[in-house]
Amino acid sequence: MDYKIALKQLKFLEKNNTKDIRLAGELWDKDWKTLISIMLSAQTRDTTTIKVCEKLFKKYNSLKKIASANLVDIEKEISSVNYYKTKAKNVWMISKILSLREIPETIEELIELPGIGRKTANVFLSEAKGIPAIGVDTHVFRISKKLKWARENTPEKVELELKELFPKKYWSLINNTLVKFGQTHSISEEDYILSKI
Repeated sequence: MDYKIALKQLKFLEKNNTKDIRLAGELWDKDWKTLISIMLSAQTRDTTTIKVCEKLFKKYNSLKKIASANLVDIEKEISSVNYYKTKAKNVWMISKILSLREIPETIEELIELPGIGRKTANVFLSEAKGIPAIGVDTHVFRISKKLKWARENTPEKVELELKELFPKKYWSLINNTLVKFGQTHSISEEDYILSKI
């Protein structure tokens, strides 16, 4: 795939996205809120995640408060998200760790934290730190393959293919654009639009 064609496709999708969609990792006033919201968004709708996080962060307005909370109370606060028991434990453990030190700014250090995989780490680096990164979730994976930007069958390999295809200055645009596009359209609408570009 020629990167100029891929870039034209990416810009088309960005231009045709619904602008009022907020992703779970966007618009938080603290980096720790961004990280936790991205963690909680896995396998959960962003609209649900945002509501849960707003409530959670209102009750616990610092990492120290989350770290000192009862785990069962955190579970209750986030019970609307999928896999909430596992996620509550990871949020609680990360809060204990990060209340004592700065949030890492490399993918290698981030993925050492409980509950942080490559997708979460990449989206966090891009969203909170402005570091070029590509978070490959289900939308990015599926749409990248439909557009023939990627051929591989694992998120990690698709991430590498996308990094080879696109100049670094566009990396952070990929997740944001494709997730918003995937959330805006049904699969059949998505297929129709993608077949036209």
